[in-house]
Amino acid sequence: MHPSASTGTYTIDPAHSRFGFVARHAMVTKVHGSIPVKEATAFLDAGDAAASSVHVVLDVAGIQTGNQQRDAHLRTGDFLDAAGHPSITFESTGVKHVGGDSFEVTGRLTIRGVTRQITIPLDYTGTAVDAQGLTRVGFEGSTVINRKDFGITYNAVLETGGVMISEKVTLDFDLSAVKTA
Repeated sequence: MHPSASTGTYTIDPAHSRFGFVARHAMVTKVHGSIPVKEATAFLDAGDAAASSVHVVLDVAGIQTGNQQRDAHLRTGDFLDAAGHPSITFESTGVKHVGGDSFEVTGRLTIRGVTRQITIPLDYTGTAVDAQGLTRVGFEGSTVINRKDFGITYNAVLETGGVMISEKVTLDFDLSAVKTA
């Protein structure tokens, strides 16, 4: 994956990672949120990025935007349908080194039972041995999806003629992974 990363199996550390999103609200401001990790693992091959892989499962019921009423609405069938689809998943199908510390991870993102292929540009942010002697690697990046591609079509028209919620949602990632094998 990266010459200074150590080849092996990693578990993404939910206490030091963020799986976030940003959507425009009322077309004048942005709402930021995050969805907690249920499970997330990666195999990193320092010598051959293409041999690397990532598997992530997020807990829809734990969505947080800083507003309980909005969070509750996002869990309903209008948006993520936490009761019917409790997880968002990502399964990589390819990893590509695009130069320097930059990579592209392509895979299948499943939201509300709808699967689409996306590519996530990620930057390697470093490797360190922490206070417990564990090897950690870091990556960060973001990509934009259209929520309608995943069956999330709820919206409201504003008096000014615009819509309440943007179709485009930015997914952002700040990841710390601990080597387990």
